[in-house]
Amino acid sequence: MASTAQAAKNVTAAHTTAYNVLFIIGICHLLNDTLQSVVPAMFPILEKTMSLSYTQLGMVAFALNIVSSIMQPVVGWYTDKKPIPYALPLGLTSTLAGIVLLALSPTYSVVILSVLLIGIGSAVFHPEGSRVAFMAGGPKRGLSQSIYQVGGNTGQALAPLITAVVLVPFGQKGALWFAPVAFAAVLLLVYIARWYTDRLVYFQPKKAKANRNGQTANRKKIGMALFFILFIIFARSWYISCMTNFYAFYLIGQYSFSIKTAQLYLFAFLAAGALGTFFGGPLADRFGRKKVILLSLVGSAPITILLPFVSPAAAFILLLVSGFIIMTSFSVTVVYAQELVPGKVGTMAGLTVGLAFGMGAIGSVALGSLADLIGINSTIKMVGLLPLLGLMSFFLPSDETLRKWYPKET
Repeated sequence: MASTAQAAKNVTAAHTTAYNVLFIIGICHLLNDTLQSVVPAMFPILEKTMSLSYTQLGMVAFALNIVSSIMQPVVGWYTDKKPIPYALPLGLTSTLAGIVLLALSPTYSVVILSVLLIGIGSAVFHPEGSRVAFMAGGPKRGLSQSIYQVGGNTGQALAPLITAVVLVPFGQKGALWFAPVAFAAVLLLVYIARWYTDRLVYFQPKKAKANRNGQTANRKKIGMALFFILFIIFARSWYISCMTNFYAFYLIGQYSFSIKTAQLYLFAFLAAGALGTFFGGPLADRFGRKKVILLSLVGSAPITILLPFVSPAAAFILLLVSGFIIMTSFSVTVVYAQELVPGKVGTMAGLTVGLAFGMGAIGSVALGSLADLIGINSTIKMVGLLPLLGLMSFFLPSDETLRKWYPKET
């Protein structure tokens, strides 16, 4: 009787969407990524106060993101085997320390150290946060990841406003305003960690026989599909990295915008992207993951190519449209990877989201160097071609194919 009752609880837990937990973890993701977005938001300030080059700013972004890129898959792999619920508040504590140090950094080397601490906190948060969303989502995996990811993308979208409202008037020490935000995130994550601990009894790591059979029979196809999905993330990440870190400089030089006006344009792009992230998951639940991934990049390509050649008013409109379209695939690529390799929720979340950070880090350095070499205008024009690489989505297995590989997962 006890085993029957436990089995019934397991089924209920796996097929119930815990919206309260999803909204809280989404808010925590917003707070985490808001703190992380303080770093690129501070670029115009650091460029003036420390006389940094584009390459040096790219190195700051590289230091922030590469740590997260390397650690996220490792954290996800380890916690797939041994979940650590309280790693979530501990990770945000590292971010809190990094934010305070960033505000008080007297030199370039200390800035690098501070962003490394922020990167470590992000690396711990993201795979475990994605696991919480997976556990809380029940059958609505696309929706649950969208709620979780839209929090993060909204936090990133706040970077331009942070620059315009906080950092321009208060300078580098304005980052201290975000210490209470970090502390609030730590407290919320303690609550999530308690729920996570209680929920683990229903989500013990197991490998279903159907999963093993499906993965063994289709090992090569899975490997190729994983390569393609990571390649698609590469294209999207480089474009987003260029826009986040360097597009404000393009607007200032091309249209003679002030820092504040340029940051408001960038906010429009990122805010539209956050909205696209939210709608991407439900659209994928209804129409299929592969279709949304394909249309996300290929559909945005004509707009990103045209963007550098239009007037300021037209650029604002195109930023809204392109930001929305290209980011509809953000949460979907995570869910696609998790369904491609069932039973590896943390590993796939760490790999896909971590790769986005890593590719953004490499892109920051490469694109910063390119901008120093050929100019920011030419760089923006070249980067507009990157979404065309989304054509690789044609080679992904369809959703129907994945259901045939893992019939008991659907």
